[in-house]
Amino acid sequence: MSFLDRVWIRQLAALVVALAIWEAAGRAGWLNPLYAPAPSQIGFALFDLFTQGNIWPHLEATFGAALGGLILGIAVGVVLGAAAALIPIVAELLEPVMMMLNAVPRVVLAPLCVVWFGIGLGSKIALAFVLVAVLVFFTVYTGIKQVDRRLVERVRTLGGGRWTILREVYLPFVTAWIMGNLKVAVGFAFTGAVVGEFVGASRGLGYLLSFAQSTYNSALMLALVFLIMAFVLAIFAAAGKLEQRLLRWR
Repeated sequence: MSFLDRVWIRQLAALVVALAIWEAAGRAGWLNPLYAPAPSQIGFALFDLFTQGNIWPHLEATFGAALGGLILGIAVGVVLGAAAALIPIVAELLEPVMMMLNAVPRVVLAPLCVVWFGIGLGSKIALAFVLVAVLVFFTVYTGIKQVDRRLVERVRTLGGGRWTILREVYLPFVTAWIMGNLKVAVGFAFTGAVVGEFVGASRGLGYLLSFAQSTYNSALMLALVFLIMAFVLAIFAAAGKLEQRLLRWR
């Protein structure tokens, strides 16, 4: 494979060129630093966050809320989605509720979560949980509905019981659907955590974003945005590796 055949090398080169043009435009005075600070200014803001040690409590708060909401949302979404797909009366009760939640922009629930659970960690976990649970519910519900009924009948013909069908047919299909949407779920979890912190919190990356906005510190705002993007992309990469391992049967 030649040098130019590697996609990631071309992507990295394009990123370097874009940053160089951005930096040159900033140094030439073509960009207003109040609105579009140069990459070097953003880098210095990010460097200060880590060297001064101010970032660690905020990272801990955001990651704790995002991962807590992600785990709870996946667990509850899987259970409710499977129950709705396999038990018709549960579907009649749950599907309208989930459709209404899905129709509402769920980030508007952030102020309510703050009112109900306070400005602590609970409101951020609750918002991340709602975002993830609705997504996973429809993922599992749709995944089970999409299972080939002929395959289920064949397993029954061969003597497989309900648990065998669940383990050998439904579980692999649902796992594939969940892993396919895991990256979206991770993004939703971090969205819920950061938006909740932005609305009301005493720490977290969303709280820092709110502080940077109130002081018109564009360099700090962009540094925090890039930091969140970097962590989410790292989790995406880990999720991709996990997906490859779990779905080798495909």
